[in-house]
Parts: sequence; C-alpha cells; structure tokens
Amino acid sequence: MQERFIMDLLLLLSLSVLCVSAEQEVENLSGLSPNPDRDIFVVRENGTTCLMAEFVVKFLIPYDVLALNGIDLITEQASVSIPRGAQIAGRCGSSESELQILWNNHAFTFRIFFSKEKRTLGSDGKAKEAEVWKINKVQLVYNTSEGTHFINAYNPGKHTASTHHLSALVTPAGRSFVCSAQQTFTLISSDHQKGITVSIYDIQIQPFDIKSDFVFSEPYKCITDEREQLEQMLPLVLGLILGLIIVITISVYHFHLKLTAAQQPQLPRDRSLYKNM
Repeated sequence: MQERFIMDLLLLLSLSVLCVSAEQEVENLSGLSPNPDRDIFVVRENGTTCLMAEFVVKFLIPYDVLALNGIDLITEQASVSIPRGAQIAGRCGSSESELQILWNNHAFTFRIFFSKEKRTLGSDGKAKEAEVWKINKVQLVYNTSEGTHFINAYNPGKHTASTHHLSALVTPAGRSFVCSAQQTFTLISSDHQKGITVSIYDIQIQPFDIKSDFVFSEPYKCITDEREQLEQMLPLVLGLILGLIIVITISVYHFHLKLTAAQQPQLPRDRSLYKNM
C-alpha cells in the first residue's frame, strides 16, 4: 500500500513537471533583427514574456596547438559568434533567471544568470531600499574538438569557463538595461586557467517584471551611453550659446549707434538757414 502511494506521488510529480515544461516557450527571433550580428531571444512562461534579450556577442577563446617542432605548444585564438539558428533555453523566477544559448551541435553553450536583490541607495540620511537586478554569472562551455573554430587543437575536449563574483549591468527592477557601448567579461577556463574574453554590445536585456508580451519596459541607459550622448550634445549647446552671444553683441552695438546718433546736434537741411546760425 505504501509503495503504491509512493508510485502515485512520483507519477503526480512527473505530470506536474511536464505541465510546467509545456507552459514554457523559448523563441529565437534573431531573424527579425535588421543587424545580422544582433541576436534576439525570448523566454515565455504561462503565455507571457518573462525574459527578453537583444545583443551582439563575440567570444575570443585561446587554445593550444602543437608547434612545427612537435614539442612546444603555441596558443592560438578562436573568434566565435552566435549563429542565427542557435537553440535557446531559459528559466524564469521571481528572484533568479537564466538564459541558455546552444549552437554547433552543442559544441558551445553560453549561459547568463540573473538575480534580483534589494539594495540600499542614496546617502546623507536619505538612503532607501530599492530592488535591482543584475547579471551575477556568465558561463561558456565549449569543445575544442569542434574543428571549424579550433583548428588542429592540441588535446581537444570540453572545457567550462566562468566568471567569479560578478555583479554587472545593475538595473532598477521593472526596467530594461540598454547600452550600445561594449561590455566586456573575462571568464576563467578549466583549460589551464586560460582567460576567455566575452564582448557584448548593442544590448537591451530584461530578465524580470516584463509588463507587456514581447515588449521591453522603460529603458535604463548605461553610464557610457549617457556620457556619449552628453558629448554629442555639448558642441550643439556651445554653438547655441555662442550664437546667442553674437546676437546680443550685435543688438547692443546697434542700440549704441542709435543712441549716439540721437545725442548729436541736428544740422538743418536748408542751407539758407546756416546764415542764421
């Protein structure tokens, strides 16, 4: 009787897992992007979007090859990007989310982990607690047996590279992170502690609190973009100020001429009147 109860319970749990899995959808919408290098990934649960990401990402992966003398090892660099037909998976939660991208027959698996937490913001007695989200881990699993990018790799095999103690793209909860500038992460690989460079740019990401299906919430721009926008506007503002100064100077000069002319004695136009002066 007890065994039957356990079997029924396991069956119920299995059905529950299947139902949850059936309610989750993932979509690679990169084909809709006008930029052939920019990827668009969507994770949906219960019929609504719970995670969206748009970005361009490049990987620079060092690997060893055997030198011509057959003894020494030389380090080469493989430049890798995500193809349009990549598979995706994801997981959404109230405080933790994950985006997973796989391509080249699982030779590459790129994972981004997100978390949401409360932080104390402000100072001078006006500090308040607010929710923010961030990227807390980036991971790349790659196989140097993949011959397209890793040519003549020495001792090929699967390796895992991860960040450590990461806190990146910190964004107020309920908003999407937007940044055109490049964000760079260094991952430490299990392949002799080699450093892998991950460069992400032209970004818009939101892993929590998406209000409308397939629509990002209010953007939160990175500091670099804000600075670049200010630098672009500065010449225009200075030009307007200079133009205003020139207009004011000319106006004052004309006013001065009119005032000076008004103060000078008026000579009679009829020359016969000169005799009486």
